[in-house]
Amino acid sequence: MHAVINCVIIMRDHYIPDGVIITDNGKIVDFGESRSTQIPIGTEILDAGGLFAGPGFIDIHTHAGGGKYFHEDAAYVCDFLLSHGVTSVMPALYFNMDRSGYLEAIDAIDRDVADGKCPNFAGYYMEGPYLNPKYGADRENNPWQGRIDRADYEEIISRVKNTARVWALAPERKGIETFAADVKKAIPSIVLSVAHSEASPEETEALIPLGLKLATHHTNATGDLPKYPECRGVCVDETVNYNDDIYAELIADSHGIHVTPYMLRLVAKIKGKDKLILISDTCVFDGPIPAGYDGVTDINFDDAGEIAGSKLTLDVACRNMMVHTGCSLTDIFRYASLNPAKLLNLSKNGEIKRGGDADILLCDY
Repeated sequence: MHAVINCVIIMRDHYIPDGVIITDNGKIVDFGESRSTQIPIGTEILDAGGLFAGPGFIDIHTHAGGGKYFHEDAAYVCDFLLSHGVTSVMPALYFNMDRSGYLEAIDAIDRDVADGKCPNFAGYYMEGPYLNPKYGADRENNPWQGRIDRADYEEIISRVKNTARVWALAPERKGIETFAADVKKAIPSIVLSVAHSEASPEETEALIPLGLKLATHHTNATGDLPKYPECRGVCVDETVNYNDDIYAELIADSHGIHVTPYMLRLVAKIKGKDKLILISDTCVFDGPIPAGYDGVTDINFDDAGEIAGSKLTLDVACRNMMVHTGCSLTDIFRYASLNPAKLLNLSKNGEIKRGGDADILLCDY
């Protein structure tokens, strides 16, 4: 047995001061205030020194870490992210890979997972292939702009049918309903996400019965559909805000470029605490920094000067969210642990509870 003592335990909506968390064989067996929590004799003690103790972060959407993509060295990336508190991570595979690229990336990551080198691997986030070619980083290298053909994607689905948890798509793509139905048939638990899209509300909502309940990097790489020149259009972002059951991913960089601080606060007000998920969306691009972005160090740019994901780790994104919105530490662990666990039905993760996984993160404020 192990016990973390002298910590402030972060719960869903409150703190437990002078806390103790007791674990055994990777599970939380008890927790509470030290005065009322009995530590068994022979338990190995870790003194947290007054730090906060919360559930490990779950990054559902990141392509890389420590300067490498997952398919280059999944073991290295998983270990790097673990050192930043990410105890569950979902490698994101992007549409700039062709069919062979997807399959090779999956094989490379699967090998490291099978060898036990990626203990925090939690499944795949398939960001594509069928997104709107008008939106997103590195879109000049999008090989999936043609018609949707089952022969092109069926092996990809087959290869990740036991590991994919999220599949991002653009609802306006012609033939996307067949693709979404095939994904849902192969992976009944799949979460569909609207991404890189200018879909109408009707097109987006049509996929809700198939499992659409997430918005990929909300307010990023989305279009607008003005009905009249005089009015603002209603498109993907408004549809996500309107539908209470859709979770919204947010990238909180230090300068508020992916999502402005005011928009972060607005989305938090509309969606509420239970439907926000912080992500890092870390990539590795080395395009030139465009004019006007002097001093920006946590964002990538592609060769065309477009924003191309971040250089964030989720712990830094969490602090940025606190700065930009004034949210509390309990809110942060909801956005980066509890909510992603609920989205993915990871019942043993996301909060400190008896019987839960002993993925415990110690941090300061």
